[in-house]
Amino acid sequence: MFSYDDERLVQDREDLIGVLRMRFGDIAPGIIDTIYAFDEPDDMERLILVAANAPDLKTFLEELEEGSGNFKITGERFNPLGATASNGGRSE
Repeated sequence: MFSYDDERLVQDREDLIGVLRMRFGDIAPGIIDTIYAFDEPDDMERLILVAANAPDLKTFLEELEEGSGNFKITGERFNPLGATASNGGRSE
């Protein structure tokens, strides 16, 4: 039987996968397996923030590979609008 915390962790994982799909399209099964290997709510919170702010999937995957306990989502690398803001919103 799931505890309340277990249910929340499952929902956080599904939320993370949902954010990734909305932002980056289809997600490889190996990435989903890696997400489900995390079992700490703090890790899920960090990864959701990374997924929401990383400008591309590669940046998210780099942070995913850092593992548990790392929290360093700062700087222009995590500005999802960085490229748009720097060129006035124009595609080049």
